[in-house]
Amino acid sequence: MKQVLLLGCTGSIGTQTLDVVKAHPDRFSVLGLSCRNDVETLYRQANEWRPRYVAAQAPLDPNRLPKGTAAFSGPDAAERLAAEADADVTVLAISGYAALKPLLAAIRHGKRIAIANKESLVCGGALVDAALKSYGAELLPIDSEQSAIFQALQNGTRDEVKRLILTASGGPFFRKSREELKTVSLADALNHPTWKMGRKITLDSATLMNKGLEIIEASRLFHFGADRISVLIHPQSIVHSMVEYRDGTIMANLSKPDMRLPIQYALTYPERTESPCEPLKLDLNHPLEFYPADPDRFRAIRMAYDALRADGILPTVFNGANERAAELYFAGRIAFCEIEDAVELALNTIENRPADSIEAIAEADAAARRAVDAHYGE
Repeated sequence: MKQVLLLGCTGSIGTQTLDVVKAHPDRFSVLGLSCRNDVETLYRQANEWRPRYVAAQAPLDPNRLPKGTAAFSGPDAAERLAAEADADVTVLAISGYAALKPLLAAIRHGKRIAIANKESLVCGGALVDAALKSYGAELLPIDSEQSAIFQALQNGTRDEVKRLILTASGGPFFRKSREELKTVSLADALNHPTWKMGRKITLDSATLMNKGLEIIEASRLFHFGADRISVLIHPQSIVHSMVEYRDGTIMANLSKPDMRLPIQYALTYPERTESPCEPLKLDLNHPLEFYPADPDRFRAIRMAYDALRADGILPTVFNGANERAAELYFAGRIAFCEIEDAVELALNTIENRPADSIEAIAEADAAARRAVDAHYGE
């Protein structure tokens, strides 16, 4: 019986993680739950799962929690929970840059972290690597693309790998021209053709900022440089990513688009067991299409490669500017295409320097947001 700490329990990945836990009551129990501000959902989950710990940024009412459940609240609640709860597996499903400190706190227990948060690796890759080495923790990816690569890499040695191939659905606007993108609505941007996800990641999939972040994330996770990571647009979202080996063999991971499958694999690895997911049925009526990701058409892809090659704080700037631009877009203050403009502005105006401390990363994140606000904010 493995004890699971779920950081980010109320979002899409969090609720799907609980689906997996529920499907395997003989394997997993819930040690702790954390959310940001959705305390009503947290109360319901806590009373169903009766964890030892809960945490939220918003204040918590102990009278609405199970007897004996310890509660943390405040802006650093998730970090304090991660530091306190010695789980067998910590699932990191917190959205955005805010996950970095809880990730570092969880690593100090020297156990397994199943990570669904790419921003913490994009921004704090060097710090995470150093902490993993110091504490002997194990980091397994939950993102479908990174999980696919992780699984495909088990078919050969590192020296035999030619390149990693990330697939992208292309989002709802893959076939639209740049002129057409100028008039798309928020509802259009959030209408993903194959995945059901949270609002921010759905928007990032529409701009392909999500794929840009995954390029950097893949480099951090698997330690391959930008020149050995490529992207293909695959609208069906059946092939989740691939690894090409030097002999010409390509190992691909295929399944229906269901995040519960990579979540379960990260929890049970190296074992495989029955899952609550519907199996994939391949036939000739379901073609699999692949298209190049043109860096001139998809500016987020180009900017991500540039940031990865430059390294230092620029990956943090890429992420921070995108997070702030997304907030402005959701607030109706900028247009869809201006998200790319805002990120490019920040990358071009902030001087690069080493990302060698949590303070340097925090300042880079803040500087990126300030740069976007200075041009697009009120």
